[in-house]
Amino acid sequence: MNLTALRMKPFAPFSVLLLALAAFGCSGMHRETANLKPAAIASAPIITPDFSLAAKVVSVNTIGRFVVLNFPASQLPQIGQTLFLYRGGLKVAEVNVTGPQQDNDTVADIVSGDAQVGDNVRDE
Repeated sequence: MNLTALRMKPFAPFSVLLLALAAFGCSGMHRETANLKPAAIASAPIITPDFSLAAKVVSVNTIGRFVVLNFPASQLPQIGQTLFLYRGGLKVAEVNVTGPQQDNDTVADIVSGDAQVGDNVRDE
């Protein structure tokens, strides 16, 4: 008998077992990945435009209880619309748009609260 053949016989069962485990492990991986959906398709973001009004207080008249609000171009509020003033993320006042409107500025009466120059104005 050949000397090389005698040396290989004890390792033959181990090599068959190793080959079987490798084949089974790889086939199991293919089955799991075939059922997975790409994350981009499963959770596509919903994009909606923001049409809310946003402005800044540019002038405050405490005696007459009114403010002058500066809005971005073409986003002026309607006369009679209620808006809210925020300072540091906290709601500090409620105003009612009375007019007059000129360019990007409009006047609003202070209904409640306290207004300061630089307060943020939102319609929510």
